[in-house]
Amino acid sequence: MSALPQTGGREITFRDAVRDAMFEELGRDPNVFLIGEDLRDPWGGAYKTTVNVSAVYGNDRVINTPIAEESIIGAALGAALAGLRPVAELQYLDFVMRAMDAVVNQVAKVRYMSGGQARVPLVIRAQGGGGKSSAAQHGNSLESWLCHVPGLFIAHPSTPYDAKGLLKTAIRLDDPVFFIEHKMLYMNKGYVPDGDYTLPFGVADIKRRGTDVTIVANSRMVLYALEAAELLAAEGISAEVIDPRTLVPLDEATILESVAKTNRLVVVNEGVERCGWAAEVAAMVQKRAFSDLDAPIERVCTRNVPLPFQPDLENYVLPSVPDIVTAAKTALYFN
Repeated sequence: MSALPQTGGREITFRDAVRDAMFEELGRDPNVFLIGEDLRDPWGGAYKTTVNVSAVYGNDRVINTPIAEESIIGAALGAALAGLRPVAELQYLDFVMRAMDAVVNQVAKVRYMSGGQARVPLVIRAQGGGGKSSAAQHGNSLESWLCHVPGLFIAHPSTPYDAKGLLKTAIRLDDPVFFIEHKMLYMNKGYVPDGDYTLPFGVADIKRRGTDVTIVANSRMVLYALEAAELLAAEGISAEVIDPRTLVPLDEATILESVAKTNRLVVVNEGVERCGWAAEVAAMVQKRAFSDLDAPIERVCTRNVPLPFQPDLENYVLPSVPDIVTAAKTALYFN
C-alpha cells in the first residue's frame, strides 16, 4: 500500500498526469503510439489530454482516426499483435458498445486462444462517469461490464498520482488494460513525484485509516468517501477509506484485513446498483469474511435508471456524500 506524497514533486491536474504519463512513455519506448479521435494539435483530444504531444512526437505516433470505435480498437489490436504498444482512446466509455465485439471476442481472448503465443500490449483509455449533464448516452459508468470479461485488466484511478503511475504501468504490460478516467476528475490537482515511477496493479491504497467502518470506493467516489469520512469523524465515527485503484486485479487482502478490524463494510461505486462491481466486492467479503461482519454490507450506487440530463435529476440518481454517510451509519448502528 502506498501513501499519496504530500511533499516534493509537482502539484498538477489529473488531466496533466494522464498526459505526462503518455508523453514520457512515448519518449521511453519507440513502440508506443497513440490512436483515437482528434488527438493531434490543435485539439489535443476531447479532454485535452494530448495537447502538444503531436508537436513533439509527430503524426506518425499520434494518429487521428474517424469516429469509428470498432476500427480504432481493431487497428490497435493488430498493431499490438505486431509488436507495438498502442494507447487507444474512445473518448467516452459509453462508446465501447460500438467496439464490444473487438474488445470482448478479440482483445481479451487472443492471448488465451493462442496458448500464450500472442501478446496484446494494448491500453484502451476512455472517459466515464456522470456529473456533467452528459445524459444517458455519454455519462455512464460501465466498468462492471468490463470487469465481467476475462482477460482484461481494469484500472480506475482517483488521483493524479495514481493516474500517472498506473497508466505508465499499463503501457508497459503485455496484456490489455482498460484505463478509465472519470471526466469530473480532470481538473482536480494532486502531487506527483519528480522522475519516472510506476504503481503495481492489484495493490489498493488506504486513503484514510479508521476503526469503525470500512468504505471501499473507486474513482470519483473515493473523493466522496473521503468527504463522508470527514463528516462521520465530526460525529465520532472513524471510517477507513480504501481505493482499490485497479478493479481487475482486485486487492482482496487489503479489503478483508480492514473488514476484520472494523467489522462493517460500505461499498461505493458510480455504476448502477444491479449486478454491479459493488455487488462483486460485497459477495467476496460475504464469502471470505462472513464471521467478521457485525452488520449487513451496504452498497451506495447509481439508481437503476438511465442517467438523466437535467442536473438536479442527475444528482438525485448518482451516489452522493450524504448517501455514503447514511450507509455508514446504517452499518454501524445495525442491531
